[in-house]
Amino acid sequence: MSGHSKWATTKHKKAAIDAKRAKAFAKFIKGIEVAARAGGADMAGNPALELAVSKAKKNSVPINNIDRAVKRGAGLTGEVVDYTEIIYEARGPQGSALLIECLTDNKNRAASEVRVGITRNGGSVADPGSVSYLFARKGVVRLPKGELTEDDLLMVVLDAGADEILDEDDSFAIVCEPSDLRAVAAALDEAEIAYESDEMEFLPSMKVDLDVDGARKFLKLFDALEELDDVQNVYTNADLSDEVRAALDEEN
Repeated sequence: MSGHSKWATTKHKKAAIDAKRAKAFAKFIKGIEVAARAGGADMAGNPALELAVSKAKKNSVPINNIDRAVKRGAGLTGEVVDYTEIIYEARGPQGSALLIECLTDNKNRAASEVRVGITRNGGSVADPGSVSYLFARKGVVRLPKGELTEDDLLMVVLDAGADEILDEDDSFAIVCEPSDLRAVAAALDEAEIAYESDEMEFLPSMKVDLDVDGARKFLKLFDALEELDDVQNVYTNADLSDEVRAALDEEN
């Protein structure tokens, strides 16, 4: 799940665990295939593939699935893997914005399915550039709080290039420039601090608070887009207050 602040936490809690796992596996497999296609199957000479495989293993993707993805991406199975990255922009309820990141082997299919997903679920397709300017590409490392404090983390990651640490209820998000992401993750590894993900994300420059009705509609739109096979990530500036989250929880 890619989101921001309390919205990310709420969405995570609402997600169906099995469906999310399958979707996550597919995402990691695509990442491996893309890396293997670009640089070959030898991880020693393909840092991008080594990183993609490491992330997949960290997220419990079965080894057999990983091995098949490496071979398929490198062309060792006779299959042709050719993915294109596309970002679509959309508007949701109450001035909210979405960036929909796709990795697809069929651009026409992806465009059609994303457009239908948006328009049938209360959103509107936005012109290129009319939404993306509201977001900035950042490196983000997410980890559970546990016994950690923000000061504990700062001592570990500040010199590695971390810009800020976001408090997301029961977790932290360490934000840095994309070029510093590997260094921040390495600093956590060296300090033996476990983290859940280290990814490039689009973070909003400012958030839009939704009321209960808007949040309900937004969840429907967000879910519909995230479930599409070609969609890798959906980023949003939508945010939910504690009161709105409580009201939604009462409905379920």
